[in-house]
Amino acid sequence: MTIDIDTVTKILREAAQESILPRFRSLRGDEVTEKSPGEIVTVADREAEATITRRLRELVDAPVVGEEATAADPALLRALRDEPTAWLVDPLDGTRNFVHGSEDFAVMAALVREGRAVASWILRPTLEIVYTAELGSGAWCDGRRLSREPAPADPARMRGAVQSRFLSPSARERVEAAVDRFAEVGSGAHCAGVDYPRLAEGGLDFVLYHRTLPWDHAPGGLLITEAGGVALRPEGDPYRPDDDRVGLLDAADEVTWRTVRSLLLA
Repeated sequence: MTIDIDTVTKILREAAQESILPRFRSLRGDEVTEKSPGEIVTVADREAEATITRRLRELVDAPVVGEEATAADPALLRALRDEPTAWLVDPLDGTRNFVHGSEDFAVMAALVREGRAVASWILRPTLEIVYTAELGSGAWCDGRRLSREPAPADPARMRGAVQSRFLSPSARERVEAAVDRFAEVGSGAHCAGVDYPRLAEGGLDFVLYHRTLPWDHAPGGLLITEAGGVALRPEGDPYRPDDDRVGLLDAADEVTWRTVRSLLLA
């Protein structure tokens, strides 16, 4: 079964036009709520996910594991392990950025077969840019093929990002002790849909995550690996969306991955 990359792109664009962009920088207070401590959701997230879910199921009749639907029913995650095919949807990655008026947000989706992402989409609605990837067929940005060059061998020339919010105190201490070994280590955009393309296009050389929710990492994980980079667990195993372990180090290449792991995670 093949998937029409352009049709899914159109679905994401239309959902963004209908539910997300009209509310950008014009949200009312009652359109933003807290779905769990520290996690916010907007009416734009929920409306966009409902639209995308319905239309993806019309395209490929498979379970849709959406971020907001899973918040209400965590059992939906089982589809990634139990079903031969499933969709993953993050209708508004970077919700907090969106609420605060930053353009660092994205609409993302991935098609998963046998627990492995085989196609993915990352749409930046305000920039009208879409990144796509298909297993074995490469990574693309608006028709331009992405090919990630190796990072500099010297850590002092590497640029990276660490999502430290969910790190344990001991892990955070190790990271803080090592950051001076690199040219730059920031906190990223707080949006996987921004940081994965930055890594694929050379703006970053590595990104370290602790929490690895599948709708956040399946789209970008396929993008970076199809562009020539790596997305590996700290143990060295390839990232899979049906794997509920924590910890993920994405890098421009395997040499960079090993170097960064030895400095940040040893």
